[in-house]
Amino acid sequence: MAVWDDLVGQERVVEQLTAAARAAGAIVGAGRGAEPQAGGNASLMTHAWLFTGPPGAGQTTAARAFAAALQCTSPDLALGGTPGCGFCDGCHTVLAGSHADVKYVRSDGLSIGVGDMRDLVLRASSYPTGGRWSVILVDAAHRLTEAAANALLKGVEEPSPRTVWLLCAPSVQDVLPTIRSRCRLLVLRTPAAEAVADMLVRRDGVEPHTARLAALAGQGDVERARRLAVDEQVRTRRTDVLRIPLEVGDIGGCLAAAQRLVDTAKADAEALAETQDAKETDDLKAAYGAAEGSKAPRGMAGAVKELEKRQKSRATRTRRETLGVALLDLLGFYRDVLALQLGSTGALANEDQRQALDRIAQAGPPESTLRRIEAVLACRQALDRNVDPLLAVEAMTVALRAG
Repeated sequence: MAVWDDLVGQERVVEQLTAAARAAGAIVGAGRGAEPQAGGNASLMTHAWLFTGPPGAGQTTAARAFAAALQCTSPDLALGGTPGCGFCDGCHTVLAGSHADVKYVRSDGLSIGVGDMRDLVLRASSYPTGGRWSVILVDAAHRLTEAAANALLKGVEEPSPRTVWLLCAPSVQDVLPTIRSRCRLLVLRTPAAEAVADMLVRRDGVEPHTARLAALAGQGDVERARRLAVDEQVRTRRTDVLRIPLEVGDIGGCLAAAQRLVDTAKADAEALAETQDAKETDDLKAAYGAAEGSKAPRGMAGAVKELEKRQKSRATRTRRETLGVALLDLLGFYRDVLALQLGSTGALANEDQRQALDRIAQAGPPESTLRRIEAVLACRQALDRNVDPLLAVEAMTVALRAG
């Protein structure tokens, strides 16, 4: 399976990246030491790329596929084959995350610090060990601190030959103007529900009806649609969230619904901590050679404290992401309600909740639905401003009741 097959509904982007990877291969074949932009078809290739698009459209998937295509060593390339075969050692190791010349930068916490970025810029100044390209993929460029973004700018401003930066962000506005002006922009679009459903049937063996409902409920987020299609727990949680519009008939129901949402987010964070935090702490102690019951080696206390800080940040991010998914589901629900109230004949994201949608649609005017949508959006903004989650969600559910 080619590396591009995981990109759903992004034909234009695949075409651009394939052409760039082919031009990059020509540069390597010519043995040039010049910068990638120089000369003829090499202009299709550049040293920095910025992948943007709506949540779930596949920015990171596209960047990873491009990284694999740049490292592709398929013998078919000499015969005009498409880079990114998916079977050669280069493609396989990139997709597995073990390629020596491809560095993934992910943030478990709320931000990416300047120390990590300086290390990457230093690494980017050297030639790749395999003789092709040194690729640095920043999964969440919008999470860079100001100092980290300035450090990244240094690396993008003065690119080393055979080094490629791949930055992923929700939108171009989330990246510093000085950085985005030095990148080639690729904007991914929201894939059609039909394309997502077809992918779920073909690759995951999902029954067609279930795949269609999951694709609609995913609202363009391919990974979300996949989880809804294959994970019963994810479907149950979505159903719980979509009960909220029916449960906010009184203040008690509002407060209970808010508490349930926040408790679910907290449980997700605790479950992640259970599986990861203890292992990370044990691994760190083993790296310092700490024996049980003995005095901690020099330097270990500071390292443990820094690890605990990262773990706390990761737990906060997990809670926010869980609440964010729930709020997106609520937005989709009220958008469907509004569509019904206005007589739209388009497909509904929550077709499986048609009875609840009809009930809410008939209970009030479109103006009330718009105010409820604004309440959900206000909750998202409050969470972004670090308002206490329970207070923010309680304010939202009370506003949903008022309409």
